[in-house]
Amino acid sequence: MKMTDFEMKSESEFEDSDEELQTAFSKGLLKPGLNEVVEKEIKKYTNNVAGLKRKVSDFKLNLPWIETLDLINTPAPLAPEMAVQLQEQEDKRANQIKNNKKLPQIKPVDDPVLNDFKREMLFHRQAQSAVLEGIAKLKKLGIKTKRPDDFFAEMAKTDEQMQKIRENLVKKQADAQRSERVKQLRAQRKMGKTLQIQAKLQKAADKKEMLDQVKKYRKGIKKDLSFLNDNKGGKPQNGIVKSKKAIEKEKRKMAKFGFGGKKKGSKLNTKDSSADVSDYKMPGKPNLKRGANKSFKSKGGPAKRPGKNRRQKMKSKGKK
Repeated sequence: MKMTDFEMKSESEFEDSDEELQTAFSKGLLKPGLNEVVEKEIKKYTNNVAGLKRKVSDFKLNLPWIETLDLINTPAPLAPEMAVQLQEQEDKRANQIKNNKKLPQIKPVDDPVLNDFKREMLFHRQAQSAVLEGIAKLKKLGIKTKRPDDFFAEMAKTDEQMQKIRENLVKKQADAQRSERVKQLRAQRKMGKTLQIQAKLQKAADKKEMLDQVKKYRKGIKKDLSFLNDNKGGKPQNGIVKSKKAIEKEKRKMAKFGFGGKKKGSKLNTKDSSADVSDYKMPGKPNLKRGANKSFKSKGGPAKRPGKNRRQKMKSKGKK
C-alpha cells in the first residue's frame, strides 16, 4: 500500500521535531513534563545618550531660577560632632562584626549598614550646603526669607472644619484633664490609706512602749511617772493639754487603784517601816467591870448593862 504525500510529509515533520527535542534535552533546556522548544530572545539594551538629552530638552521649561530654586553644589564640610558620631558608629559596627560570628566578616568600606549611615550623612551635608548657598542667593536678589510677625494668610480649610477641629481638641484636653484628676484622686486615696496604716502602726508602737514603761514602774525599775506625760513631738498627746492639778490627780489615782507599783509583799515590814512610830497611839485604861460596853455616854462614863429581868421585858416589848 502506497503512502500519500500528506502522510509522508507529516511523518517527516514528526521526525524533525523529535530530533529538536533530543537536542534541547541534551543541552538541559527541557524539564520533565510536556515541553515545547521556544527560541530564547536576547534583549538588547541601548544607552542612547543623545536621544535622552534631546527628550529632556523637549519638556524642559526655561524658567528663571527664582521659580525652580535649582542648586548644584558640593556637600558641606563634615562637622566635628558628626565626625565623632561617624567614628563611634564605625567602632560599634566593627565590634558587632567581631563578636558575632554569624555576621559576614567584611571590611568597613564594604559594610552595607555603615554605608547606609554614611549615605544619610551625605544627604544631610548636601542639604546643608544647598541651604547656605540658596539663602545667600535670595538675599542677593532682595527676596525676604522670613515671614513677618503681622503676616496673615487665608487658610485652606473652611471655618466649619476648623470649628470641628477646635471642638475635637477641646474634648481631648477635657479628657486628658479628667484622666489626670482621676489619677490624682487615686494617688491621694492610696496615700491616705498608707498614712492611715502608718498611724495605726505608730499608735500600736506607742501603746507597746507605754506598757513597757508601766511594767518597769511596777517592777520598781522606774521611780517616777513622767512617762505618762512624755511628749516626743513637742505637742500635747491626743490634742489635750493637761494642767498640773490634773497630772497630780492622775498620779494619785494610779498609785491607789491602777499600776501603783509592786503589790505582792507590799504589807511586809521593812527597816524604815519598823522604825517609824509616827502612827503609834497610847492605849487607854482597860475597863475591868463585867458587862462593860465599849460605847461611852456623853458624860464620859461607860454604860452599864441592864439586868436579866429588864432585858427579858425589853425583848417581850419588841415582840408585841
